Amino acid sequence: MAYLVDGNNVIGQTPGWHRDKPGSRRRLLDELAAFAAATKARVTVVFDGAPSDGFPDGSSFRGVKIYYPGRGSDADSVIERLVASSSDRRGLTVVTSDRALAAEVRGLGARVVRSGEFRKQM
Repeated sequence: MAYLVDGNNVIGQTPGWHRDKPGSRRRLLDELAAFAAATKARVTVVFDGAPSDGFPDGSSFRGVKIYYPGRGSDADSVIERLVASSSDRRGLTVVTSDRALAAEVRGLGARVVRSGEFRKQM
């Protein structure tokens, strides 16, 4: 099983995350890495905004692949592109609370789990 996570949606489930965006990203990466290790799932996360120090675009953190949108783009566009280019869309679960993105990736064949529900699963 593979998960494609809308990072800002998931960290947005935690009150006050916006006060410490780099810290919130790092905590989510720790949680995703633990989830990936426990479930043996492949996990990719896409964050809106500029890359965090130490975690450049395309890097990995303890097995979790990390992407950011380019200038003038957003995480949703990156997620749509990754789903569209996947050779196993039915084996892909997109984690997002964005309704438009959820509808788009479902149309491409991916499964969708809402961010809050995924938080509970982690």
